Amino acid sequence: MLVVAVARCAPRLEDRLAITYPLSFPQSQATPAQITLSAENVVAVGSSPFTFSEQSYVYSGQRWTASVTLPPMKRDFAEPWITFLMSLKGRQGYFLLSDPNAYEPQGLNDGDIRVNGGGQIGSTLTIDDMLPNLVGAFKAGDYLQIGEGASCRLHKIMNDVTSDALGSATVDIWPDLRESPGNNDRVWFRGASGLFRLASNITSWNINQISSYGISFDCVEYVW
Repeated sequence: MLVVAVARCAPRLEDRLAITYPLSFPQSQATPAQITLSAENVVAVGSSPFTFSEQSYVYSGQRWTASVTLPPMKRDFAEPWITFLMSLKGRQGYFLLSDPNAYEPQGLNDGDIRVNGGGQIGSTLTIDDMLPNLVGAFKAGDYLQIGEGASCRLHKIMNDVTSDALGSATVDIWPDLRESPGNNDRVWFRGASGLFRLASNITSWNINQISSYGISFDCVEYVW
């Protein structure tokens, strides 16, 4: 029997496509069936064994966590999601995640907004470039994104916002600012996203007897 050996040429290094983070969810017809977003705070509570009186110790740690569940799907819809997850290489890579039902804010603001003043830190952010005296410019629960690409942060507005006569307002946000944005930096409120990475280095999926794929994964905010 004649055996023919077929030589396979390895691609040159410059021909290989590098993976650039952050990734975005694949453009598949299968979209998440459910996303569970959680807000995690680092708070220690000590309790007296004699009186049960408590003392809380609040630390600076705050982050988003999420669980994503995809609907059952056939292979042609599943493979883009599988390769998306594998491209993250466990907890090495990171990706963009947002609340899919909150692309548009509940508030009335329509236009760019900017950071009003450098050096801001903590649980409030002063913004401007809104219409003057706009009642309900934003509603509690709307999202803001500071930075973009590999430096974006996702924040949630904690109070209804009304702009002042100059079109500015101070907004309570969660999580706290971890670093100070620059004066006049843009703040996104449509499609606001944050950076997340997988909670585990293991990527798995299941295939059942009717060739349907099941995929779910847990992730945590990428805090640097």
